[in-house]
Amino acid sequence: MLTSDLQDQDKQIKRVVIKIGSSSLTSMHGEISRKKLEKLVEQIVELKDAGYEVAVVSSGAVAAGYRKLGCIKRPTSLPEKQAAASIGQGLLMESYSELFLSHGYVASQILITRSDFSDEKRYTNMKNTLNVLLNRGIIPIINENDTVTVDRLKFGDNDTLSAKVAALIQGDQLIILSDVDGLYTDNPNKNPNAEMIEEVHTITPEIESIAGGADSEVGTGGMKSKIAAVKIALASGIDAFLGRAGKANILMDAVNGTAKGTYFRQKQNAYNLCDEQQWIAFHSGPEGKIIINNKGKADMIEKHLDLLVSNIVQIDGAFEQGAVVRILGEQQEEIGLGRVNYSHLQLKEKKERQKIAIEQSTFVYSQNCVTSEVV
Repeated sequence: MLTSDLQDQDKQIKRVVIKIGSSSLTSMHGEISRKKLEKLVEQIVELKDAGYEVAVVSSGAVAAGYRKLGCIKRPTSLPEKQAAASIGQGLLMESYSELFLSHGYVASQILITRSDFSDEKRYTNMKNTLNVLLNRGIIPIINENDTVTVDRLKFGDNDTLSAKVAALIQGDQLIILSDVDGLYTDNPNKNPNAEMIEEVHTITPEIESIAGGADSEVGTGGMKSKIAAVKIALASGIDAFLGRAGKANILMDAVNGTAKGTYFRQKQNAYNLCDEQQWIAFHSGPEGKIIINNKGKADMIEKHLDLLVSNIVQIDGAFEQGAVVRILGEQQEEIGLGRVNYSHLQLKEKKERQKIAIEQSTFVYSQNCVTSEVV
């Protein structure tokens, strides 16, 4: 048996991120289902008792609060959603805290916006806070800060947020609980011949194409968003599992590899992004773009070489040294994201001088550039 095979078999799951969708927490009337919540908390407690570190990314704030706001149906306007979340978030956290305390565990609340990830200093602070909580046995309950988030800053769903959190804290496994059994070859609600896919190693265009839209009325994420989340997790070196929340012992079975659902497992020797690459690929906000020629594209993707100023065709936007920019080919095709060592003015000056050999390359591929093959 190869050494790599032994290493894979010896790999142990210690830190788990669990994403719980709205439909897994609420009743048919849109309010928190105490019965559903109790069952999920009991399973999380079982993991904690077994020695696992657990972070929970929980939806349900808007769904739990909109009826108490006086809405008959889930609101569609942003102000009403935010108002409903301000009511529901408190109710949700109160229930979590009470239930976990009854088992001897403490829960904490963390509300996050996308800008918390895009700002490197806040990103680091958030990572440090979560690590302190997990190391001390606390169970973080994480949700998007719906009461202040505007559309352009939203994650769009907590599937994406859960994958970003898993990467942030270097989790070992992401478990996405929903109202579906797993990933099917087609929509099982419409096609009785659809078959569940038990294991996936790579998110291919075919896998992405069979992911449908959102079916649940109380949630916002469909299969498409779950596959996008899994893609982030796998690129960050984290295996994932997708299964139905209502199944008995679903969490313990998921970490043991025996649950009914879809397992997303990396291939051996798969390329994983380092911490800085993860931030660049999934969290940063590109401030400009650089168009490069075919030689520069081949050097970066095929040869893993640095990008030279001589291979830059065009520089768009204003950015400072250390900023993240988009890298495009001459046909405007997306190549990747990179952190520049020079400002846009410095790059333009160097290009005008046609300096081919420079002391420090514009991009350091091994650390600071992520190509489209990865993202």
